[in-house]
Amino acid sequence: MTREESIIELGAWLKTAPGQYLLAWEQQRLDQAVTDAFGFHAVQLGLPELDGLRANRMPHRWVASDSLHVPETLALPPPLDSLISTQPALEPVSLHCEFDALPFPDASIDLVVLPHALELARDPHETLREVERVLVPEGRVVIAGFNPASLWGLRQNAGRLRRSLGFGCDRSPYLPRAGDFIGYWRLRDWLRLLSFEVEQGRFGCWRPPVSSAAWLERFAWMEPVGDRWWPVLGAVYFVVAVKRVRGMRLVGMVRKQRRQPLAAPAVVANRRRDAVELEH
Repeated sequence: MTREESIIELGAWLKTAPGQYLLAWEQQRLDQAVTDAFGFHAVQLGLPELDGLRANRMPHRWVASDSLHVPETLALPPPLDSLISTQPALEPVSLHCEFDALPFPDASIDLVVLPHALELARDPHETLREVERVLVPEGRVVIAGFNPASLWGLRQNAGRLRRSLGFGCDRSPYLPRAGDFIGYWRLRDWLRLLSFEVEQGRFGCWRPPVSSAAWLERFAWMEPVGDRWWPVLGAVYFVVAVKRVRGMRLVGMVRKQRRQPLAAPAVVANRRRDAVELEH
């Protein structure tokens, strides 16, 4: 399966009941994560079906795609020389670019959102390095991905193993067959090597891998139970990390220190001289 076919398959899967369930959970977490992110420039890489920047208030926002398959929600890209402009945009602007060669200057972006972009990237390492390059110091990156150590991931791996052993062809895998699912702890190691500090990491979507909306609704009771008793087994993970720069210290308002008044000179009496004068 080519990469373009994988992206098309992911878009089709997101229209199913499990896909809508996943999008609803991720949309809620993204709204909470980006609403307090301040700055001027924000970028979402991939998955235009999810509006990851709708709760963000930065004046300049882009939704980037590296696929030739452009959904209806993605319009034509603007000229690259108008990416960093002085006029604020009311709505996110569409952009077509390669994720491992972003058309932004160094340290020019305040927020980058990656909803399943690393799983579909040609080179996830280079994509993450590009994100680190374009982020300003103390800039944030928000990442969502499938958790291979979950019920959903186990079912997907079982289907792949069955096909590889020749026990039949799984024509309808539960999850899209796109890319390589990156484990949560593996992703944290990558972020640490790039001098990112993870501020938030959590899992979600604990309902079993069923296909119908009715059965997903019946297992709604597993959401609070899974969050409490087996949080690391959620079908997806959500990570918020901050770019740290060693040796850099943010300079704020310098407080003026009041000068301490000099101590008044002390008068020292020469007792010996006074004694000599009394003798005379």
